Amino acid sequence: MIRDRGNHCIEVVGPMTVEHAKSLAREGIAALRRTDTVFDLSPVTRVDSSALAVIFSWMRVAQASGRSVHVINAPKNLVNLAKVYEVVTLLPLDEPSSSDDATDPNKSDA
Repeated sequence: MIRDRGNHCIEVVGPMTVEHAKSLAREGIAALRRTDTVFDLSPVTRVDSSALAVIFSWMRVAQASGRSVHVINAPKNLVNLAKVYEVVTLLPLDEPSSSDDATDPNKSDA
């Protein structure tokens, strides 16, 4: 689920997994069509590799629309997945928050 916090900031709430990827991509794209957008991933509860696909879809739409997209508070396990797939430098990610535990097996479904 995506929640608009105002001031161009969108929170992604809950899991970023394959079951939710289509709706997250669609909701994020709708936000990007209105304005430049910062996606806050601090409320994300779980990720798998489809989270990367969602972020890439946001990036494609932003670029095609002449907009910018930025991702803040990415969970460590999402950053680790991006490193494994050697795409971390392609993503608009800030450093992950220190409160996220990349070793938590319940938060990543790669």
